[in-house]
Amino acid sequence: MAAPLLEKLSESLGSPEPAVRLILSILIGYPFALLYRWVLFYQPASVIHLFHTFSGLALAAFNFAGSQLYHSVICVFVQFLMLRLMGRTVTTVLCSFTFQMVYLLLGYYYTATDEYDIKWTMPHCVLTLKLIGLSFDYYDGGKEPSQLSAEQKIGALPSVPSLLEVFGFSYFYGGFLVGPQFTLRSYQRLVGRELTDCPGKPPNSLLPAMKRFSLGFLCLAIYAIFSPSYPDSYYLTDEYEAQPFWYRCVFILLWGKVILYKYVSCWVIAEGVCILTGLGYNGVVDGKHQWDACANMKVWLFETTPLFGGTIASFNINTNAWAARHVFKRLKFLGNKTLSHVATLLFLTIWHGLHSGYILCFSMEFFIITVERQVQALVRDSPLLTKLANSHLYPLIYVVQQFIHWLFMGYPLVPFCLFAYDKWLKVYSSVYFCGHVFFLVAYLIMPFLRKTLVPKKDRSEKKHD
Repeated sequence: MAAPLLEKLSESLGSPEPAVRLILSILIGYPFALLYRWVLFYQPASVIHLFHTFSGLALAAFNFAGSQLYHSVICVFVQFLMLRLMGRTVTTVLCSFTFQMVYLLLGYYYTATDEYDIKWTMPHCVLTLKLIGLSFDYYDGGKEPSQLSAEQKIGALPSVPSLLEVFGFSYFYGGFLVGPQFTLRSYQRLVGRELTDCPGKPPNSLLPAMKRFSLGFLCLAIYAIFSPSYPDSYYLTDEYEAQPFWYRCVFILLWGKVILYKYVSCWVIAEGVCILTGLGYNGVVDGKHQWDACANMKVWLFETTPLFGGTIASFNINTNAWAARHVFKRLKFLGNKTLSHVATLLFLTIWHGLHSGYILCFSMEFFIITVERQVQALVRDSPLLTKLANSHLYPLIYVVQQFIHWLFMGYPLVPFCLFAYDKWLKVYSSVYFCGHVFFLVAYLIMPFLRKTLVPKKDRSEKKHD
């Protein structure tokens, strides 16, 4: 009965049935969260773990064939065994990292197509980070507090978790399918009724949760309305090829903006579920209760920033924070921030999948951010450019910045979304690799611009610094 109804719903919405199933599953998190608040909040921890486990498994079964459920179960169980049998050792962390990543990559390899498919590997990539992070947090729990950073102290586990606890943490309906990332310690505090603005009572989080739901639904509506006008497939048509150069560039700009709402809407709606349960509670700042512990998007920053770095800082926040905490900062022994940054981006590239498009996207991101930082330093050090940036011409400068920003935000997203070498190469050839040319030229002329626009005294001081 459900299958025909879903088929009709997907037809009426003009969306693939797997996408409709995914959105419904994220939305089902709200009644699950209400059930937790109204019925299960005061129940023993074991009951809550069972509820989270079976509700998450039910969502997985709804989205994927029943035979695919064993992938996540195996990885969670093996992770628990590694914690129990291997203890708080570097070997545990390395084995966990290796096993979880290899399992994910094998999943990518055996299920790969040239299209974006919603299959078991989608939530599994979220689970992979969660379980690797669990091994790091368990390892940190065995260290002296003086050896840990402030972030590590928050996530460190004082004792080995139970099997039921690890399953509840892994399948929690608010983060199983699309994230956000959170630590087992945060999950334990949720189950222990600590994450609330009313000690011992369900949190007053209904209004904050509904605000995120409304914002997420608005983003989803924007995507549903405009995405049919900007399909990925249009890039590969003769019609796109026949359009003038400026049109092809503007299409990339608008397509890039619209396509990201697909991710924004899912993350913001899922965040609302986490807020409703209390997992999103983040303490008190300036006398106000904060509900942004699970925020994966800073929507206002995303919409208004004219900087590439600003967009990255506003987007997929928890995954980026996870990579910074467990990869970038733990590579401190390399003694080189650039090398640590490259290694982190390489990890994220592999974590996303095996397609060449991911490699090109993240390498382009690194190059763009490098050039942008050089431009920001130039504007800061040049009296003329600083004066211009603070003049009445700034609104015009802002518009130009936003055009360049979104044109070249869409540009690296082309290989990210088209995956295959022959597809993204066709699109890049049609726009004459304009993004690569633009940033390469900017990078090469930057030293000459500094010589021209930065006073000699400031340049010499910069060298001494």
